[in-house]
Amino acid sequence: MTMKNTLGKITAVVLMAALISACSSNDAKEQAAAQEAERVAAEQAAAEAQKKAAMQAAEDRARAAEMKAKRDEEKRMMAAVEAAGSIFYFDYDSSALGDDARAAIDAHVAMMMSNNDSVRLEGHTDERGTREYNLALGERRANAVRDYMVASGVPAYRIETISYGEENPVAYGSGESSYKQNRRVEIK
Repeated sequence: MTMKNTLGKITAVVLMAALISACSSNDAKEQAAAQEAERVAAEQAAAEAQKKAAMQAAEDRARAAEMKAKRDEEKRMMAAVEAAGSIFYFDYDSSALGDDARAAIDAHVAMMMSNNDSVRLEGHTDERGTREYNLALGERRANAVRDYMVASGVPAYRIETISYGEENPVAYGSGESSYKQNRRVEIK
């Protein structure tokens, strides 16, 4: 073998090694770049998931606070309705609402405006007068409460009225204290 031949073979082997080395160096660089891109993408995805979870938690807290405020308001209204009572009294032979009745009805109106409940207004009278007259007077009383509620914003279709006249007394007797208790409208 000649020196030229041997030198050519050595040169070819060195060139091949250099090429292989260059290729593996490019592969390693590409692999490192790909790994870095995956790491950055994973970090971004984790940060985005953490941000989304924090936003969801904030929304959940806001929703819970809103629900608590709504429950507290409903409790406050229920307490006002309970304090106001559900029975409104009238003077003898009258269907005019007094100031106390209006204030109590306002509590019921507020409650009705916050929900979709319907009510039944039951008109009553004392035993004085004819049955027919007392049924009409009980109806006028129930209608007076209904009209006040409607004027305050409650839809009329959510209010039913009925008159029992003198048929359902809560107090028996022939004195003014008994009569006074029977001249009423009850909200049911």
